[in-house]
Amino acid sequence: MTFKTSVLTVTSLLLSMSAMAQTAPADTLRLSREQCVEIALQESPTIHVADLEIKRNDYSKKEVIANLFPSIDFSGAYQRSIELQTLSMSMGGESTKIKMGTDNMWNFGFSAAMPLINATLWKSIQISDTQILATLESARASRLDMVNNVNKAYYSLLLAIASRDVVRKNYEIAKINADIYRKQFEQGTASEYDVLRSSVQVTNLEPELLQADIAIRQCSLQLKVLMGMDAAVEVMPDISLKQMQSDMFGYTASLNRSLANNSSLRSLDIQTDMARQNVTLKKFAWIPTLSATFNINWNALSNGNALKNQEFNPYSTVGVALQVPIFSGGSKYYGVKQAEVQLKEMEFQRENLVSSLNMQVDLAIDNINKQVKQIAASEEGMRQAAKAYEIMQKSFEIGAATYLDLRDSELANTSAQLSYLQSIYNYLVSTSELDLLLGNDKNIPSQISTR
Repeated sequence: MTFKTSVLTVTSLLLSMSAMAQTAPADTLRLSREQCVEIALQESPTIHVADLEIKRNDYSKKEVIANLFPSIDFSGAYQRSIELQTLSMSMGGESTKIKMGTDNMWNFGFSAAMPLINATLWKSIQISDTQILATLESARASRLDMVNNVNKAYYSLLLAIASRDVVRKNYEIAKINADIYRKQFEQGTASEYDVLRSSVQVTNLEPELLQADIAIRQCSLQLKVLMGMDAAVEVMPDISLKQMQSDMFGYTASLNRSLANNSSLRSLDIQTDMARQNVTLKKFAWIPTLSATFNINWNALSNGNALKNQEFNPYSTVGVALQVPIFSGGSKYYGVKQAEVQLKEMEFQRENLVSSLNMQVDLAIDNINKQVKQIAASEEGMRQAAKAYEIMQKSFEIGAATYLDLRDSELANTSAQLSYLQSIYNYLVSTSELDLLLGNDKNIPSQISTR
């Protein structure tokens, strides 16, 4: 009995600390689901990375466009002759040797080149535009996934809070029942075994209540991580799970099940367009290129000291350079064939993806409709279980029912409440998953969702 008393004391202390932790913060943020989504889209590091990737690809496009402009380079060189070249000449039967060259040779100048005709470069710029579209879609997909994750974390927090309330109510009822048995025992109408059994029931519910508090803490932390918020900030929903039931029906009636906004399908279409452009790019490798060149240089030749008496003389040239591809061992031909095969693969992948997505949408809608019925059935079951428990509680108070009867009724009532809450949670999560599948971007800023 001393050991049991110690356990009860420690457990009661933990419950008191948990209650103090819940009531201590005065600056608890009460946020709606929409507010949590908005904060996550603005503050999450994952979204920041996606935005930076868009900027990186924009710079990549500008890098390709820069190749259309003239490129200007400066070069300079100095050479010192160690031994001059010798030229031998035979004149009148005599051999004469002449030293050629100078000790010092300076050369520096500017060169410029500009493409005039380069079909491959022009096509590369178009491909860069498509690559930016692919990056924008990837950023949009990141936002859709973030919205879905925030929704599920928010709903999980609502479920944890609602479940904790059910457990706490059950705990309070168990305490009342234990008190009734204690009074009956004092009056001689109940046995000591009944008193101990009801007290043990109270003790068994205390760890469940602690576990429910831990679950709320974990769900809250998960939500704050998604929003990029500090863990010290207290965040709680501004609505209960049961209150959301009034606004959640009729989802499938107004649903547009078109796959036009599905992120995976849109990404594949963009990749297919890039593959199609890549086929054209490979074919453009046979087109001749033409570029303009300009050079201006200064040189100086001298003997002796390299830094004295230097006379620099300018010379310049201007011209065009034509390059006509004739034969490359078949590499261009097989490059085109490879690009065409890749394009054909993507067309088959799209057919398979569309079939798979349509099946997933059908299953999701069917599942949501079943969950609507499940909510209605659970709500009716909860109502009946609550009424049965109320009758059994009154019967127990007047001694017309045993504690075992009361306990069975209590478990049925608790199970019905938790089943009802779980069915609402399942419905909300399913609708969020279907929004992700269909690419519904109503919660995403318009500058990203409409690009």
